[in-house]
Amino acid sequence: MTVIQIDQLMATSGVQFGTSGVRGLVKDMSDQVCWLYVTAFIQYLTQQQQCQRGDRIGIAGDLRDSTPRIMAAAVQAIRDQGCIPIVCGDIPSPAIALYGLTQAMPTMMVTGSHIPDDRNGIKFNKADGEILKPDELAIRQQTVELDESQFDAEGMFIEQQVLPESVDEARLAYIRRFTEFFPNGCFNGKRIGLYEHSSVSRDCLKIILEQLGADVVSLARSTQFVAVDTEAIRAEDIRLAKQWSDEHHFDCIISTDGDGDRPLISDEYGQWLRGDVAGILCARYLSAEAVVTPISSNSAVELSGDFAIVTRTKIGSPYVIEAMTSLLAQSDRVVGYEANGGFLQASPITINDRTLTPLPTRDAVIVPLTILMLSIDATCSISQLLADLPHRYTASDRLKDFPTVESQEILATMIDDKSAVATRFPFLGEPIDINTIDGVRMTFDNGDIVHLRPSGNAPELRCYTESASVEMAKQLNRDCIDAMSAW
Repeated sequence: MTVIQIDQLMATSGVQFGTSGVRGLVKDMSDQVCWLYVTAFIQYLTQQQQCQRGDRIGIAGDLRDSTPRIMAAAVQAIRDQGCIPIVCGDIPSPAIALYGLTQAMPTMMVTGSHIPDDRNGIKFNKADGEILKPDELAIRQQTVELDESQFDAEGMFIEQQVLPESVDEARLAYIRRFTEFFPNGCFNGKRIGLYEHSSVSRDCLKIILEQLGADVVSLARSTQFVAVDTEAIRAEDIRLAKQWSDEHHFDCIISTDGDGDRPLISDEYGQWLRGDVAGILCARYLSAEAVVTPISSNSAVELSGDFAIVTRTKIGSPYVIEAMTSLLAQSDRVVGYEANGGFLQASPITINDRTLTPLPTRDAVIVPLTILMLSIDATCSISQLLADLPHRYTASDRLKDFPTVESQEILATMIDDKSAVATRFPFLGEPIDINTIDGVRMTFDNGDIVHLRPSGNAPELRCYTESASVEMAKQLNRDCIDAMSAW
């Protein structure tokens, strides 16, 4: 037996913790590496008395070619820890999380989310929701005994692992979550384009929309994985949405990223909504009282006046979840969303005597459904809903190959000396407010916002800008990127 320290595994394998799990290149995610991480997760749960031998652990995956093999390695780790794997097949990340919450059991999702399919990952959920930063730290401190005789020189199981037959309970429960909450036939007369690509949500979404009465047209279903990033929408997807809208006259086009926790929804003209704007509309339909969102999200959430409490956090769902939990003592309707559009619900919400149970992890499906309902209730189009919001627009970009240490030094200078900001950003002047929750977010007297933040997992400096028009936000972003390049 060899003893492996998970912190050391992170340093040597190339597979590291990100948001709520581990992620890396497929070539680095050998069976052995995956087995070690899953084992460490279960060991941690056992130490916390949240799992014991004989307990069930759910697992699902996305549609990447590498996912079944990684799932099989995870299943073997579950068995080796004396637990029972419940394989739920190819379903969205929020679907397996919901199943774990309702069944009071830990779950995991094999997915690389929105990134290209040369990468993959494993998301971990405790019985009460996704792992948070303290959980991650404790998992990293685990030591695991490894029997290396089970693996070949590349870290693959010598005996081929076969996935057990999957059960359908989690998928069906996820579909019912929406079809039992929204009114029967509420989308009658609505014509919706469903951009399927390789999203693991595509079949669930079609069933939900059709059961609620919509006329659904499937678009661009792919057998090859397509990396759809809702925060950095590809030019191809912008062009396709406009083309489909012109051709079919949809009320909207709907899609998600690869694992179904980040939504895409367009207006009737095929213009994609930004995720943080979609989040505001979703929270509005649900009559949320308290909204939690990261510091990078559009300030229209405060300016709308729709919500009694708006709390800003660092970027990442664990921070949103922690803040939502702390607000439950103050409000009966607590929700959250991220700039990518992923929506989180901390408290039960009842509308028309139908209750939507909490789902405190990113979900994509709730967002387009609520926006459609909002437009139906207001007897207006989605573009008209957008026109009703405060006119604040955002843009984002990044400087690649920008060392993190250099980014931190520059941001420290901005915090200590406002005149340095005015010197480097003469087109803006001195900021009237500087927020340092996550990076440096500067508000200027004309209302423009510039938020600079080193990437958490790459040598990149991210730049988020906000202004009074789309073009102004884009131009401001370009100007800031140029200014930072010359710093």
